Amino acid sequence: MQPLRTFAATLLAAGLALTFLPAASQPTSAASPPKAAAKAGKPIQAGFVRANGVDYHYQVHGKGEPLLVLHGGLGHTDMMASLIARLARKRQVIGVDLYGHGRTALTDRPVSLVDMGDDMAQVLRQLGHKQVDVVGYSLGGGVGFRLAVQHPQQVRRLVLVSTGYAQDGFFPEMLPLQAQVGAAMADAMKETPMYKSYVAVAPKPQDFPKLLDRMGAFMRKPYDYADDVRGLAMPVMLVYGDSDMYRPEHIVKFYQLLGGGLKDAGWGRENMSRNRLAILPGHTHYDLFLAPALVPTILPFLEGQENTASWQQQVDAGK
Repeated sequence: MQPLRTFAATLLAAGLALTFLPAASQPTSAASPPKAAAKAGKPIQAGFVRANGVDYHYQVHGKGEPLLVLHGGLGHTDMMASLIARLARKRQVIGVDLYGHGRTALTDRPVSLVDMGDDMAQVLRQLGHKQVDVVGYSLGGGVGFRLAVQHPQQVRRLVLVSTGYAQDGFFPEMLPLQAQVGAAMADAMKETPMYKSYVAVAPKPQDFPKLLDRMGAFMRKPYDYADDVRGLAMPVMLVYGDSDMYRPEHIVKFYQLLGGGLKDAGWGRENMSRNRLAILPGHTHYDLFLAPALVPTILPFLEGQENTASWQQQVDAGK
């Protein structure tokens, strides 16, 4: 078990896999046992859309205004089932398996956030959506970010869950672990849920080592999208755990680049940024997408609502 834990921990530290630690390593509490996660259920629509030479698997749940939900690295849309189920009560949720993940096969392309951002724009157009809201988690947050940067007219509101804008956002000890990700890990991972989840749905299960190689190459490339952050035109919400994989300084800087956290909001909220920052207590990068507080945190933002009244409104209401 120890070698498997070591490999899983390396991938977790790389920000790739999120629900796939061996069961023995998952913390439990006898005082408050975890509730069963909600399930997204059978999609009302599912299939494949070809974008830039890649056949992307998608599924649609619920009714309402369209909301694109993008999963984390080395997972696929099914890992977001609990989040999708809760959001689909009010929205039409579109889940897409990212390039090389889940039911979307690898081609000869590398893994690239920029390329996947362009791909998502094509997928949405082919599904008949001119504009959507986007919730992206980890790797999916990076893809959602690039979609918003490269195709801003297609994104109304953007929620980035545990997502950074530059490589130096990670704690420095994580970078060597990210650099280790590659095909050499594949054999040791065959008894892990991470591998089993992939081969259960992948059109080419034998491509798992290749996916690890592509993800390792992707993570070894430095990046800094600070200038692109400043140029985002739509409202943006950032969500992190208070024990996230990103440095607190990076989180604050991200919010400041968006125009938030630069001055007091003012008595009448006149200086308040239209963008939002949420820190959910007791959560890490690896469990944040399952946080019970996530949906009530992001849904008011997605629906353009304020989540509190001002003191003046309270006084006026009592007259």
